[in-house]
Amino acid sequence: MGTKYVIQRRALLAGGTALSLVAVPGARVSAQVLDKVSFQTDWRAQAEHGGYYQAVAAGIYRRYGIDCDLRQGGPMQNPAQLLVGGRADMIMSNPFQALNYVRENLPFLCIGAIFQKDPMILMSHEEAGIAGFEGMRGKPIMISAAGRVTHWPFLRSRFGFTDAQIRPYTFNLQPFMADKGAIQQGMVSSEPFAAMQAGARPRVHLLADAGYEAYNTTIDISARMVAEKRDLVQRFVDATVEGWTEYMKGADIGAANALIQSQNAEMPAEKMAYGLRVMQERKIVTDNEAATLGVGAMTHERWDRFYATMRDNGVYPAGLDLRRAYSLDFVNRRIGVA
Repeated sequence: MGTKYVIQRRALLAGGTALSLVAVPGARVSAQVLDKVSFQTDWRAQAEHGGYYQAVAAGIYRRYGIDCDLRQGGPMQNPAQLLVGGRADMIMSNPFQALNYVRENLPFLCIGAIFQKDPMILMSHEEAGIAGFEGMRGKPIMISAAGRVTHWPFLRSRFGFTDAQIRPYTFNLQPFMADKGAIQQGMVSSEPFAAMQAGARPRVHLLADAGYEAYNTTIDISARMVAEKRDLVQRFVDATVEGWTEYMKGADIGAANALIQSQNAEMPAEKMAYGLRVMQERKIVTDNEAATLGVGAMTHERWDRFYATMRDNGVYPAGLDLRRAYSLDFVNRRIGVA
């Protein structure tokens, strides 16, 4: 005699519901109902996006009743434009963009910060003997156009750097490799790996360890979606936090890494392993507020300090309504905290 099934409602961890299948005689099979959500990353698939891919590959989003359309970024894409234009439900972003929304009076905001430490670095050669940022005062430093209006004002204020030190950085490693005295910006999980692969011995100086308090890898969304689909937004954030918590442990992430490599052929296993190891060692995801409030955590106090630093260095005007830039409603739920 054949077994049939009945649908049973299952309460999700986030407080929402989805349909699941439970074996009970006397009914028929029905598929789970999932809410579709599109999420746009800021660059090609990589270990630095691993928690999102873990939530897809391990079925975490589906368990929270979500069909996540995870879209990788690239050089020709601007996630903020896609969000503002209604072509993505949520995007991977940064705190500067959240302040830009307020300055431009746009109804969008940040609802979570996956990276507790900004991964931005300055990189020098071991042979140069530069022990820290103080030793870079007066020396040429390769900085990108974007960096000149984000982290450079902090460095200038904190360490007495001057604009006369700036040299253009075009994301080409060759000038660094050709000069043992060179200093350039980079990401802690990327440029040092490339430099080592090319035979250099890079010394890494993480801005976050010197007091640069910017969050990074934030989740941005429209105010309208927050107002109209709060339960769905909460489920997405909770599932994402769970995915990142799993990925940072480094166990059972093979399917996520395989998914990353299927989307980005230029992401070999050794580069992904390096990226994860550096994020673990530097506690990029798990330090600061996340240690007690869970991955994705944010606080009013840290946002206040970040804005004050950028305001005092002329990046943003005084008087911005900072609380419109972000919401704490969906984070600080201690998911994954022992």
